[in-house]
Amino acid sequence: MPDYSTPPPPERYELRLYVAGQTPKSLAAFANLREICETHLKGQYSIEVIDLQENPQLAAGDQIVAIPTLIRKLPTPIKKIIGDLSNTERVLVGLDLRPID
Repeated sequence: MPDYSTPPPPERYELRLYVAGQTPKSLAAFANLREICETHLKGQYSIEVIDLQENPQLAAGDQIVAIPTLIRKLPTPIKKIIGDLSNTERVLVGLDLRPID
């Protein structure tokens, strides 16, 4: 018999941020993403940063056409957000963390 007294584990977010070097826009995107995750997903996320200057071949797998680009790998479906992630509201809606008003 299942134990219904234990709440289900929180959903885990696997995020991948594509950047090109240490440009101001790339650094801003990472800082903005970390702040959003710490505020809204504390302990429920992982961020993988992929620098396309070091590994340009990795852009093809996720069909990256602009940088910086954030990919939400999990939970499915996969979501993409392009830009420096400074518009917190847009990022939250893009990651399905806040309903569209």
